[in-house]
Amino acid sequence: MAMPKYKVSRARGRKRRTHWKLNQPAISACPQCHQMKLAHHVCKQCGYYNGVQVIAVDEEKVRA
Repeated sequence: MAMPKYKVSRARGRKRRTHWKLNQPAISACPQCHQMKLAHHVCKQCGYYNGVQVIAVDEEKVRA
């Protein structure tokens, strides 16, 4: 098992960890119902993706 030969300084360790961050999800407006949705995903409100209805959604859910 590998053992560190020397202590890693705070600056060196923090430099290595600078890229450990969260990204915000890409959110865009649906062109059909204008609700916010994840990019490249089917809209949960209307069921459309790329101008084509992929999932049949009840009318009651769309209005609510």
